[in-house]
Amino acid sequence: MTEKEIRAAREATLAPSPNAAAKLAQQRKLYVRERIALLFDDDTFVEDAQLANALATGLPAVGVVTGQGLVDGRPALVVANDPTVKAGSWGARTVEKIIRVTERALAEELPIFWLIDSAGARITDQVALFPGRRGAGRIFHNQVALSGKVPQICCLFGPSAAGGAYIPSFCDIVIMVEGNASMYLGSPRMAEMVVGEKVSLDEMGGARMHASVSGCGDNLAVDDEDAIEQAKLFFGYLPTCWREPAPEVEPEAPVAELDDDTVPADESVPFDMHRVLDGLLDADSFFETKPLFAAELITGFGRIDGRPVGVVANNSAVRGGVLFVDSADKAARFIWLCDAFNIPLLYLADVPGFMIGSEVERQGIIRHGAKMITAVSEATVPQVSVIVRKAYGAGLYAMAGPGFMPDACIALPTARIAVMGPQAAVNAVYANKIEAIADADERAAFVAEKRAEYEQDVDLLRLASDLVLDAVIDPGELRAELVRRYAVLVGKTRVVAEKRHGVPPT
Repeated sequence: MTEKEIRAAREATLAPSPNAAAKLAQQRKLYVRERIALLFDDDTFVEDAQLANALATGLPAVGVVTGQGLVDGRPALVVANDPTVKAGSWGARTVEKIIRVTERALAEELPIFWLIDSAGARITDQVALFPGRRGAGRIFHNQVALSGKVPQICCLFGPSAAGGAYIPSFCDIVIMVEGNASMYLGSPRMAEMVVGEKVSLDEMGGARMHASVSGCGDNLAVDDEDAIEQAKLFFGYLPTCWREPAPEVEPEAPVAELDDDTVPADESVPFDMHRVLDGLLDADSFFETKPLFAAELITGFGRIDGRPVGVVANNSAVRGGVLFVDSADKAARFIWLCDAFNIPLLYLADVPGFMIGSEVERQGIIRHGAKMITAVSEATVPQVSVIVRKAYGAGLYAMAGPGFMPDACIALPTARIAVMGPQAAVNAVYANKIEAIADADERAAFVAEKRAEYEQDVDLLRLASDLVLDAVIDPGELRAELVRRYAVLVGKTRVVAEKRHGVPPT
């Protein structure tokens, strides 16, 4: 091959054809190298295997750009599909390039950004890319090995089809561009052929469906630039690998101050827990994950005095803050993520417990709740549980109550801890006696008396006196208290159980 031919092969990988460029513009998509340029710091990207499959016609860089660079000064790897090359589909050398990136990530403990826009495997190449020891399955195998070792961050710009849909599922976050991104094992056409279902692409695997219904997507983006910006913000809370501490930044004051009116004293009055977060976290530091999925539970990263924390908070403004199957799953995975990457946890409890009824029992609420409780129990990072208002029944356990060995369990004056709320408790214990009282005034007086006795039994001062609570703190003092507690927990000894691994409920 002549020098001219080599130059031509290299240049073919650097820009789309005019027709392909026009199609990208019509779809509101950036070219793969424009995406990479937004991700990495200027002049830091080093590409590998740019001339892969160069002897083939019409397959520049074999449809995937791979390499390494700096993201905000920190090293990271990238796998970026080129949708202008056979719709970003995989051939045998595409798979080999991706495997090599994952192997480098394992060897060097480097994070991977997955910039996905692919129609999946090419059926014509299935023998070469599918079944073998270095086939597509090795990608997923290596992703599992990387899980909890290095961050894996996925931006989904277009389709992620069939087996390729598993790449996002193994990542720590999946950011989907609304209107373009989709993820599915079988296409709508295949679903109609195989199971007789007629369904649109958005209904089958669109970005909003996955972000709000299935939970396979975490956050929505309005365009490619937004997705990459979110990915970099998310990365900013994580260490480069599991051996390192989470990065700290300069502290900032919160945007609001908490006071006695922030949290309604009446537990039956819903309120948005984001108001409490505004008074605890550094200004503009909260990065919420899965905001559209199981919104009765808030999860996300924030900073307190410049230090990253992972937030798990009940939100009574949505479905009363009750824990459902999806919210338990959401919490468990987020807690595992924080624990893997050395990010302290902050629990804000205002929870009546787990949902009851035949529907959730059929969905497996017990095993899903057990999964969340398992994650809380296994976490070894610093954990502080704040009882903001109610924490009833197994809801207390799921929110790192005292029995789950948090480093501190703090209560606001509005807090209540009990097996159940006073009204439900009085009805449960005295239902027959209440029903037997004919006079309405006498009945109301009896209920009020028993309710007062119940509330006295679980009085905050008594719980603090009995060492159930470590402190009762006024709202205006809570942030300062958390700053001090997380500061003394820096360098906490983390003891891992001597076993291979637990067998968590699925």
